[in-house]
Amino acid sequence: MPIKSYLAHPHNGKKNELIEALSAIDQCEVVAAQNKEVLVLVTETENMTEEDMLKEKLETIDSLKLLALVSGFNTPQNN
Repeated sequence: MPIKSYLAHPHNGKKNELIEALSAIDQCEVVAAQNKEVLVLVTETENMTEEDMLKEKLETIDSLKLLALVSGFNTPQNN
């Protein structure tokens, strides 16, 4: 189960638009900085296929200027 955290930087004046776009994606949780134009994004997917699909969704968001991976790990599922 891939879990990743990012710093997400919006285009100028697009912070709220970016929050809405990221929050609409089921695998995403967003926390906005109080004093800066930056967001913390945490994603959780079930497998690498879903992770790749999420990456494609994130790349289509027009209000997203930069997405910097801070931490990522893959937790094996117990079957």
